[in-house]
Amino acid sequence: MRVSVIGGGYVGLVSAAGFAQVGHHVVCMDIDAERVERMRQGEVPIYEPGLSPMLVDNQREGRLHFTTDMAEAVHHAEVLLIAVGTPADEDGSADLSHVLAVAKSIGETIERPLLVVTKSTVPVGTCDRVRAAIEAALAERGVDIDFSVASNPEFLAEGVAVANFMKPDRIVIGVENEASENLLRELYSPFNRNHEKLLSMDVRSSELTKYAANAMLATRISAMNEMANVAEAVGADIEKVRLGIGSDPRIGYSFIYPGAGYGGSCFPKDVRALSHTASQAGYRAAILDAVETVNNRQRHKLFEMLQRHAGDRLPGMTVAVWGLAFKPNTDDIREAPALVLLDTLLAAGVSVRAHDPKAADAVRRRFVDADGLELVDDPYHAAEGADALVLVTEWRQYWAPDFRRLSESMREPVILDGRNIWAPDVVRQRGFTYYSIGRP
Repeated sequence: MRVSVIGGGYVGLVSAAGFAQVGHHVVCMDIDAERVERMRQGEVPIYEPGLSPMLVDNQREGRLHFTTDMAEAVHHAEVLLIAVGTPADEDGSADLSHVLAVAKSIGETIERPLLVVTKSTVPVGTCDRVRAAIEAALAERGVDIDFSVASNPEFLAEGVAVANFMKPDRIVIGVENEASENLLRELYSPFNRNHEKLLSMDVRSSELTKYAANAMLATRISAMNEMANVAEAVGADIEKVRLGIGSDPRIGYSFIYPGAGYGGSCFPKDVRALSHTASQAGYRAAILDAVETVNNRQRHKLFEMLQRHAGDRLPGMTVAVWGLAFKPNTDDIREAPALVLLDTLLAAGVSVRAHDPKAADAVRRRFVDADGLELVDDPYHAAEGADALVLVTEWRQYWAPDFRRLSESMREPVILDGRNIWAPDVVRQRGFTYYSIGRP
């Protein structure tokens, strides 16, 4: 099939490469000329395991092409997917300006029937607004061209996005007619051969499904962090509690790890946007508001623990920070808990030496003029002379550190484990003062 993807970010680039990988002919359009040129050269502008070879191979074999020309993308497509950003607006709602700008451009350039699909995470009712924007642009031209609009939310987790796309556990589509469903079934047929994964529903239900999924996962994280704080207050061990409740098949073990809060491009934005959508419809989503409140509080947890430990000695201390991305296996720092920690440490007069295997450049751009922050290439270098080591993001390379080397190089052997990846008894036996989340 002839497929166009508008937007060369995480969702757009992974989708474009994935569709090309199974044989579709794909044009990926982005307005950033420098980014497009880099992708044409086979350079992946984001860190996503497994994406680079797909980009190179499918361009070489002629199934994937990058452009800055919207008309080229529209004229190429039988199916056009909108995968541009929907950042949070000031009131918490999703900013749809990029999505609607694409819709307007489609209406200005469309020449034959087309299925337009929203792949971006968008509020309920967005497809109606996309249709209206296209119709308005067609009216301006004085032409009448048949088109349909459908919803096809993405369920890609950064760090495993390629695997999620190539082997989806479900494919959700929201359609307004049988012809649109048939086109999307054809598009996804290579991913749907083992067993039926495609769930077809009305457009508004499809739009809500994405928000509901992220809100449910965020709720589990905040609920577990709340339980960790209760465990700390009553002297229980949240890791033992986690095993006790995770063994219940109705609950399971996924997304019940206590920590320093969630971040990234999806959960924070989508919880706020869904709460705003509910409010606009006259309903107060109290649980969603509580999820965000708990998460915002949890993102300050590590600083508060360090402050309790250090007291008046905190200003002037040197603190090592391991892990800056919002999760392992990505270079994405959007709403990362580590950024909250860095901001509060620097504001308190603490010198910070930080390490992350992939996100250091993004952090360097975020703190371009910040005094007191040094980003280093070696985690052990970060710990040299430090008064404390704080683990924020649980990259695999941090799981089995050389504690003797750390103890010998640090000024004070103090560790704050923001993800509970180390055994308290083991670390304390090595001579460290050790703090973690919800454990004695």
